[in-house]
Amino acid sequence: MLSTWISARLSRHDIHYGWAMVAVTFLTALVSAASVGAPGVFIVPLQKEFGWSNAEISAALSIRLLLFGLMAPFAAALMNRYGLRNVVVSALITIVTGLFLSLFVTRIWQLILLWGFVVGLGTGMTALVLGATVATRWFTARRGLVVGILTASSATGQLVFLPVLATLTELYSWRIAMLALCSMMLITAMAVLLVMRDRPSDMALLPFGHNSDQPAAPPSPANAPIMSTALGALKDASQNRTFWVLFGTFFICGASTNGLIQTHFIPLCADYSIPATGAATLLAAMGIFDFIGTIGSGWLSDRYDNRWLLFWYYGLRGLSLVFLPFTDFTFYGLSLFALFYGLDWIATVPPTVRLTASTFGSERANLIFGWIFTGHQLGAASVALAAGLSRTYLMSYLPAFFAAGVLCLIASLAVLSISRDKRLAVA
Repeated sequence: MLSTWISARLSRHDIHYGWAMVAVTFLTALVSAASVGAPGVFIVPLQKEFGWSNAEISAALSIRLLLFGLMAPFAAALMNRYGLRNVVVSALITIVTGLFLSLFVTRIWQLILLWGFVVGLGTGMTALVLGATVATRWFTARRGLVVGILTASSATGQLVFLPVLATLTELYSWRIAMLALCSMMLITAMAVLLVMRDRPSDMALLPFGHNSDQPAAPPSPANAPIMSTALGALKDASQNRTFWVLFGTFFICGASTNGLIQTHFIPLCADYSIPATGAATLLAAMGIFDFIGTIGSGWLSDRYDNRWLLFWYYGLRGLSLVFLPFTDFTFYGLSLFALFYGLDWIATVPPTVRLTASTFGSERANLIFGWIFTGHQLGAASVALAAGLSRTYLMSYLPAFFAAGVLCLIASLAVLSISRDKRLAVA
């Protein structure tokens, strides 16, 4: 296998194979996240071609975001049982199938079925839980940094590809942009087949930075039932107050990112006569700043109190969202918003993963984080639909942006209560 050859070559330079896993997971998260963010570019073209309302299209996107989160804990259980490579390749094929068939939609129920259910299920199996699984299995040292890198790829993929897709849509059609996205995902599936492995033991290795005097955490039973594994993890976690704090704050995180900015920022800019390519370029700028901010967050989470990091992240995000309507949507105002919001786009993930792993253990961290990520996507789905309803019936997105900003400020205070939970092991 190519992975064996890569491992031998890396070992000659004293490089752990875990970094190859980071590279292929980075690529997977990048393109699968692009498939999550792409529909935001297609809202206006679909409205023009089929006459569907913003609320109708938002319903499909809301279901996709909901399943994106609900699948996470079950995806973790599937990975524990069938292996990372098998699950990820299956997920990528599912996403490509849903996107390709959507080229032929003529009814809103078809869009809901394909973009909502099929793509939602596929992307749910390659959500942030994949990065959390790779980080906790393959790394003992630098775990926060790895989570930061992989999280950055997820958020950046949702944003950086948008200008390309928007340009293809304007020059040709949304169907050509969709075909380009499908091609990238098929290339990624081939890379996963060749490089990805399940655990360090498959390569006769210990996790990076693991003390050889201490045994690695035992894997979950390979034949454990998927449903009972996922629900059992939820049952155990639900007895810990830290879980509910992280679940609730991550709900707000999803509401203020995937549900609001990712889905509705381009249509919001259209209301102020900003073309789709210009709005997508702003989102791409956020993606670049996010790449810097999230990797920096991973570095910080290895060194500082993760609870206080979350306090500042949520607080600054809330202030930036409240500030947005007062920018008058000028170039300088939007650029300032893109800078501050982008640095904080999804910087909350590394501290949240570290708090999860330190509380529940590295082997179960992916399962518990899967449920916490479900909260993230419940928030995303709720606000994706609510913002669409706000635009349709109130003729403005601004109430949704103010509400999201206030929720972030609440989350910044709520996360400090974790320090009073004596069951929490210090990260």
